[in-house]
Amino acid sequence: MSDDLLMMLLADARLPVAGHTQSGQLEAAVRSGLTADQVPVFMRSRLASVVRVEAGTAVVALHRLRAGLPLEPVLDAWAARTPAAPMRDTSRTLGRALLRLVRRLFPDSTHVAEVAGLKRPCRPLVLAAAAATGGIAPTSLGRLVAYDDLQTVASASLKLLPLDPLDATSWVHDLLPEAERLATGVAPLTEPHHIPAPSAPQLDLWAQTHAHTTRRLFSA
Repeated sequence: MSDDLLMMLLADARLPVAGHTQSGQLEAAVRSGLTADQVPVFMRSRLASVVRVEAGTAVVALHRLRAGLPLEPVLDAWAARTPAAPMRDTSRTLGRALLRLVRRLFPDSTHVAEVAGLKRPCRPLVLAAAAATGGIAPTSLGRLVAYDDLQTVASASLKLLPLDPLDATSWVHDLLPEAERLATGVAPLTEPHHIPAPSAPQLDLWAQTHAHTTRRLFSA
């Protein structure tokens, strides 16, 4: 399988990996008053913060998998840069679902087995294992993480706000250049301390609030 085809497979929102349960904190933001016109700004803020951390984590993990280096320092660095416990829990839950899939796709992969041996690996590490096995380049892996987040929020917006679906698709399209810059920026990273450490206190607060909300459409 070519790396391009594998990229398309992993970016497919129809994968059985619980992506439909996620809004990327958009549901909490809408409950707090975020309007449809503000969703592109919300998406851009995620690219600059949460997604940079996850993309950087995935790329560093990819490097270490290919170099035969331990992954625990990467997992620790990711956790330190993800201060909201609900965000960490969500990534681990999604990682578990994705790991179930990639173990089926790559049953003989030593990279997948290594990640599976970690205690509660986060989603970026599982993506890195799939990338290491499938020959996906660091820049392409960064693109995958960024694109997936954009589509997650755009898809959730259609269930949370009165929108024309064409608007949501246009938002993703318009933010693709920023996703590309993010991917290019994280591609050279090789060490855990290289992973970006931006702060997004409002996203953290929304994640915390949503975790304690009993009436909700999305789990996060």
